[in-house]
Order: sequence, then structure tokens, then C-alpha cells
Amino acid sequence: MARRIDVTGAGGVRLAAWEFTDPPKTGDGGRTPGVLLLHGLMGRASHWAGTARWLAERHRAVALDQRGHGRSEKPPQGPFDREAYVLDAEAALVQLGLGPAVLIGHSMGALTAWQLAARRPDLVRGLVICDMRASALGAASQREWEDWFRSWPLPFTTLADVRKWFGEDDPWVERPNPARGEFYAEVMTECTDGWRPVFSQFQMLQARSTWVFDAHWEELTAVQCPTLVVRGLDGELGRAEAQEMVRVLPRGEYAEVADAGHLVHYDQPEAWRAAIEPFLDGVLAEL
Repeated sequence: MARRIDVTGAGGVRLAAWEFTDPPKTGDGGRTPGVLLLHGLMGRASHWAGTARWLAERHRAVALDQRGHGRSEKPPQGPFDREAYVLDAEAALVQLGLGPAVLIGHSMGALTAWQLAARRPDLVRGLVICDMRASALGAASQREWEDWFRSWPLPFTTLADVRKWFGEDDPWVERPNPARGEFYAEVMTECTDGWRPVFSQFQMLQARSTWVFDAHWEELTAVQCPTLVVRGLDGELGRAEAQEMVRVLPRGEYAEVADAGHLVHYDQPEAWRAAIEPFLDGVLAEL
């Protein structure tokens, strides 16, 4: 069972944080090390359920529905800029008493994580960056996303249709990927006319527009805690860029997961665990 914890984000936005198991008992009266999990654009906290459950064996693992996503508030006027997302994550760490914590972020959530780590080193003891580029993606990338959103055959009649379209029929799918279908089924809700996303596509484009035109290398260099950069071999973060990210990080490490695309933790959950668990053990050893 997932336990919801309410968090007040920047500007009073209501956020939903989730613990998927009870906090572990340390047995010695010590404080359980915290982990905050941040999903990517269009994701939700439940995408981290599998990861959070094994993390909870040794950590207090909490996943956050970020603004505009999942069960968190979706303010019509936003904001959905970088400042808002970073301040929301900071608020979650403080209000939940997690810091100094390990931040684990996927895609947009990884960018939020390293921006927060650079800004508030006192709150972050370790960082895992999953398949997020530091370079600018540019205007063409944003136009591609606009076109892609328009291609969605909304509403979907059934969840099976969702799984099939995103796992097989989506023009962005190079080969059948059931995990991708499941990922998108998780962010659909049943409406009067069929199944639609729990988020606003317009708001997602707003959020994305606040990072795709800029590079984020300078913020990486300001991250002082141990940091693991993880990429799927078929993901969006190329090997050369990932290794350059490791090079500019003061305490960077590198890992890659075979047979995984952008959704590394969803495509290959066991290999994902194998890639990040030794790093987390090392961070724990420094306590």
C-alpha cells in the first residue's frame, strides 16, 4: 500500500508525496537515510514503486508527484518553470525531514535534482541522474514534441489500446516495447469519453520549454556530492555526453544499462537496481 503525504510546494501548490512501504527500522535509534525520487516529464510517483520498495529496506524512500503530474495540483496559470520545480523538491525534503538525502531523478526529474543539489548542498548527500542530457536540445526538439502530442489518438477506448499504441503503434517506437506501453497506461485516467492523460499536454510543453533551449553544464560543475550518471544504451543520453557529464562533475561516476531505452528503471528494473545499488551503498558508507 502506498501512503500519501501532503506537501506544500512553491506558491502554495499542493503536492502529493508517496511512501510505498513503512519506513525501515534502524534498530539502533539512528536516523534512517532519506531518498527522494523525482519522475520525468509526464511521469508520476507510482512509476518509482518498484524502486522505492527495495530502497525502503535501508532508506526512507519517498516519491513525489511533481506539479502538473499525478495527484499533485495542476495550477492553470502555472508556473511550470525550473525555479518552481526546484523549490517544490526543496520543500519536500524539508517538510518530510528527508535531508540531507539522496536524490534519484529520471529525465526532467534528474535535472531538477542536480539543480537542487547545486543550490542546496546541505540538503543533498548523493545524486543519481538517469538519462538526462546537460546540453541544449533546441527549438526543433520542442516542435517535434508538439507534433508528437498532436499524433496521440485521444481519447483511447481502453487501457489495452493505450498499451498497444505507446508500446507498438506510436511512430516514436522503433520496436515493440511493452514496458513503454505500461508506463503510459499508468498516466491515463478514465473520462466520460474514454482514457486521457492525467496531465495537460499544454502544461507539459510549458514545463519542457523552460529547459530545452538552455545547456546545464555549469550547474553540474557546482554539484559537490557523489553523483552517478546512468544511461540506457538505447536511451536519449549518448555515451559521449554522459561521460563528459561525469568528467565535469567533481565526484562523478558512470553506469549504463543494456537493453534499456529512456525509461531505464521501467525497461530493466533488475539491471537498474544492479547499476545504482553499489553507488548507494558507497554513499551510505560515508555516513
